[in-house]
Amino acid sequence: MKENLKKILQARVYEVAKETPLEKANILSKRFNNNIFLKREDLQDVFSFKIRGAFNKMRNLSRHKLKKGVITSSAGNHAQGVALSALKLKSKATILMPITTPLVKIKAVKELQAEVILFGENYDESYSEALRLSKERDLTFIHPFDDIDVIAGQGTIAVEIISQLGDPPDCIYVAVGGGGLVAGILTYIKNLWPETKVIGVEPEDADAMSRSLKENKIIELENVGLFADGVAVKKVGKLTFEITKKYVDKIITVNNDEICAAIKDVFEDTRSILEPAGALSIAGMKKDIIEKRHNQLNLVSIACGANMNFERLRFVAERAELGEYKEAMLAVEIPEKAGSLIDLCKLLKDRNLTEFSYRMSNSQNAQIFIGLQVNGLADKKLLIEEFNNSKYNYIDISNDELSKNHLRHMVGGRLPYRFSEVNENLKEILYRFEFPERPGALMKFLKSMKPDWSISVFHYRNHGADVGRIVIGVLINENYIHDWYEFVNDLGYKYWDESNNKTYKLFLGAST
Repeated sequence: MKENLKKILQARVYEVAKETPLEKANILSKRFNNNIFLKREDLQDVFSFKIRGAFNKMRNLSRHKLKKGVITSSAGNHAQGVALSALKLKSKATILMPITTPLVKIKAVKELQAEVILFGENYDESYSEALRLSKERDLTFIHPFDDIDVIAGQGTIAVEIISQLGDPPDCIYVAVGGGGLVAGILTYIKNLWPETKVIGVEPEDADAMSRSLKENKIIELENVGLFADGVAVKKVGKLTFEITKKYVDKIITVNNDEICAAIKDVFEDTRSILEPAGALSIAGMKKDIIEKRHNQLNLVSIACGANMNFERLRFVAERAELGEYKEAMLAVEIPEKAGSLIDLCKLLKDRNLTEFSYRMSNSQNAQIFIGLQVNGLADKKLLIEEFNNSKYNYIDISNDELSKNHLRHMVGGRLPYRFSEVNENLKEILYRFEFPERPGALMKFLKSMKPDWSISVFHYRNHGADVGRIVIGVLINENYIHDWYEFVNDLGYKYWDESNNKTYKLFLGAST
């Protein structure tokens, strides 16, 4: 271990890497009543800590090996580190990446003049192929994590943390994939400041280190989740496992919603956007603070990467509220009759709606998808208690993956033909509205409608803008259509009549 510590102190990383800032996260610190610091490895030129280990390894290679070239496998961040290091050291780099690698990472590696080969569904498959090619082409394989020089390079982060903070922190939270980063942090910290807790954080669906520690042997996962692709490995390294097993204080696992909430937290504090793996340590830190009731401690989270696909931000935004217990999702059953929605609104009181989807059916009851703002776990429990004491049947679907990923976008269908059979003067009209997005605006809209109007379609989703948008369908007697026109004009909101819209008729119109 002392020899490994010496390697960290002698690591040669600063020809390409830079000493990144240790910034206090003021908003998070106030919210959790602790001194929370972010080690901003996302500010490296390749937006990840991986440049440290990759360059340190390659800087120690002979000129002969560098001239022949290097090869590696990576989901992206290590790949960029190897590619930039090769460019700096005038070597040729071949990078194998899983076909699931985000495009932003593939483009970044190609821009660094490396040869990119897409192979396999995950890191482990591309790793096996890279090993085969390294022998076939006589290239030096640069392991992403299970190499002492790579580990030593990552360990320089710990040296900087202590230097910048002045004193050793109470806890350091570290993302864990193959284990290179946590092994480097452990090697330095536990040799010199063993009282500082080093806590690893893994995704629930990529917890190879957690399972291996429980079994006291390296466990290979059958499948891994790819949301946090930077840590999506089926099997940790032999060297990283031994170091972690000996020194880590514990491993925390978090779900994707909690990771999304952590991305949002860092954005609010820094106006920077981390990738899922980059925000992993922050998600684990938040969970640990709540479970252990930490107070007035000095806590450091390593923000280890920011190679985020822009297209992924929509998913992150939707799931962050759930991960922070700021949104609850419910499936609620109401009677299929006029005034039912208004009655439901009375139960919701002043709570802000985040989403509301409803389509009239031909049954006696209607199923409604509702998203509601809540203020933390305690407030969500209060909401559930209110529904338990109400007349409504409901299901809490906040943790249901099918609902969160699919069903929330599929609520709808056609208007049953029987409604036009009952009364030939009864017709469905469809309108779009825009209104100022402020607390109570949607409730005001619903309560201003006549109670005898039957709402047949309703959809609303809060997009965080200053304008809210809804679409509403109403069954109304043609003899009283002037009442509807009077209503929409008096309401004062912008509106559009979509009753003759071709796509409405195609997908929502009355069935025959």
